[in-house]
Amino acid sequence: MGSRARRPAVLAASCLALAGLATAPTTRPADLILTGGFVYTMDATRSAAEVVAVRDGRIVYVGTPSGAQALRGSATRVVDLSGRMVLPGFHDAHVHPVSGGMELAQCNLNGLKTKEEIFTAIRRYAESHPKDPWILGGGWDLPIFPAANPSRQELDAIVSDRPALISASDGHSTWANTKALELARVTRETPDPPNGRIERDSAGNPSGTLRETAGGLVEKIVPEPTAAEYDEGLRRGLEMARRFGITSLIEANAGQEILSAYGRAEKSEGGLPARILVSLSVNTSKGPEQVAELSRRRSAFTRGHLRASAAKIFADGVIEANTAALLEPYLDKPGDRGKARLEPEAFARLATALDREEFQIHIHAIGDRAVRMSLDALEAARRANGPRDARPLLAHIELIDPRDIPRFRRLGVVADFQPLWAWADPYIVDLTIPKLGPERSRWIYPIGSVAAAGAVVAGGSDWSVSSMNPLDAIETAVTRRELGASGAAFLPEERISLPEALAAYTIAGAYAAFEEKETGSIEVGKAADLIVLDRNLFEVPPEKIHEAKVLWTLLEGREIWREPSFRAGK
Repeated sequence: MGSRARRPAVLAASCLALAGLATAPTTRPADLILTGGFVYTMDATRSAAEVVAVRDGRIVYVGTPSGAQALRGSATRVVDLSGRMVLPGFHDAHVHPVSGGMELAQCNLNGLKTKEEIFTAIRRYAESHPKDPWILGGGWDLPIFPAANPSRQELDAIVSDRPALISASDGHSTWANTKALELARVTRETPDPPNGRIERDSAGNPSGTLRETAGGLVEKIVPEPTAAEYDEGLRRGLEMARRFGITSLIEANAGQEILSAYGRAEKSEGGLPARILVSLSVNTSKGPEQVAELSRRRSAFTRGHLRASAAKIFADGVIEANTAALLEPYLDKPGDRGKARLEPEAFARLATALDREEFQIHIHAIGDRAVRMSLDALEAARRANGPRDARPLLAHIELIDPRDIPRFRRLGVVADFQPLWAWADPYIVDLTIPKLGPERSRWIYPIGSVAAAGAVVAGGSDWSVSSMNPLDAIETAVTRRELGASGAAFLPEERISLPEALAAYTIAGAYAAFEEKETGSIEVGKAADLIVLDRNLFEVPPEKIHEAKVLWTLLEGREIWREPSFRAGK
């Protein structure tokens, strides 16, 4: 699937009759005209244009330079793009800006490749923060440690004078030192909590790694962050988002503290620099009785660019730690199919109650059994409440039984993939395929098959689990290879085209957030949520897509990010 194969589609888009894009300009001049670029509109026909004009934060013209002449006035800001690419602002359909931003200020291990790098980073952080009562952080990758199981003794050798608790990059495992376990009174007699597991050594003592909810045994005694720390985390996360051209995002999991941070930001001067759809945390140990409180939060925190109208359910964990729910057992643990967070009947009751109150249901589902259970619960909700435009989201969906793929379209479920994970990295090669075997592994991140079945495919980063940059994920969706790499693709039949990948991060992301009438494409009447890239993605080899840079990000025509070297007109 090289760039040459895509060129005819691009030329066809470029040669569309631009008269269909433009409308007759009104007499009042535009505030901003972008000209001389490759404007990929993401409209229904994937049309291309050369000019976009903006007035009062809305798009008023899309077409040719001659057609925009009537909109040029003495005060109009004109930007000559010199062939650069214009896209709708990116949409991230699953991301954690607040917690990820807070993690940046802690012991940040993201991207480190070896034990030695991790140990050095923790040591340096501890030495530079001598007064911190706890050493907190995150970002270690599971494949770096044998059986994805770092020990408390390894952490003790670096930090022994105070408790330390560091989460894995996927957020489903936590690494504690001996002092933290002792303070939390986690011993060999401590039973595994519901939906969690304490990893143990040969003598039955806690080894230092805590899976899923077992991390909460220690987390509950960690000092609670201040409101200012939540606010600063959100500021950092959204600053990163706008640098990457993200103008709309879905917060993947928000308790009251995270929700309040969004509320304070929206009330502040200037408001939020992005459209935010918040997924409110659902407690799977409770039932429909919690829906009334979720409804209260939705009402209290929906204003301006902030909506709190989604509800987040965890159906299972992750394959690497044997906590994802599978239809057939793990090969390395005969008889173990993993544990779902909810029994099917309870799942159906909870989904039905949330759907009845018109929440958009957002589900974490990794294993094929969790995916099936999620689809079953959503189908039960539709059967009980009647059909509506509900647009439920299934996020991650790493392993899907092929019999369930057609159900996404049939039930109107948005497939919320994280395409950056869809290549043969150590997580897949060392920790996933050995647990599944070749037959099941054929259906790891089946993005192409789900798209071919007609489902809406949206893209998310799950940052801080992995890079927030949509261009990284777009490249991987197209190549199914490591960034910048050539050679064999991982499950090449599951690749998608560049137009499909761009749609996942623009118009499909807007659809996933009920925003497609307002944003997600460059069309007259829509909000001027626009980005300028330094190159035309259709003119570079697929393995070079991640090298592209966002030069300018506009939200409703207002600049929220500009690369300092980019000249944005007068």
